[in-house]
Amino acid sequence: MKGKTQFGVKGKLASKYVRPYEILEKINLVTYRVALLPVMEHMHNVFHVSILRDYLRDPLLVIEPTHALLKDDYTYEERQIQIVNRRIKRLRNKRISFVKVDWRNHRETYATWEKEEDMMKRSRFISIGSNVLPN
Repeated sequence: MKGKTQFGVKGKLASKYVRPYEILEKINLVTYRVALLPVMEHMHNVFHVSILRDYLRDPLLVIEPTHALLKDDYTYEERQIQIVNRRIKRLRNKRISFVKVDWRNHRETYATWEKEEDMMKRSRFISIGSNVLPN
């Protein structure tokens, strides 16, 4: 589905198409009824063909489902593993400390740059010299 807001993401960062959905019924030549997820039950499930795209199944592309423990509001918590790097960004009148954090997301590990101040608020971290270590 093209041009729809997906889970609060708007603008150029929103995905262009959501995902393949099963067609329940062909209403007429230009409209189809689609089976949506229960999370998207507030949306109308009848769409014009101009915003639907064909889906070509690729048998080599099989994605294993991951099991995540979701909270009641459909969010999950990512855990930081370690801090791998630290840098200071200099502005005109102040300096901002950043730390590069390795995160664990159920299966994968990835790293992001976060403000050291935010990380100290989020969890108990202590700063030793140029390294930042968890308690």
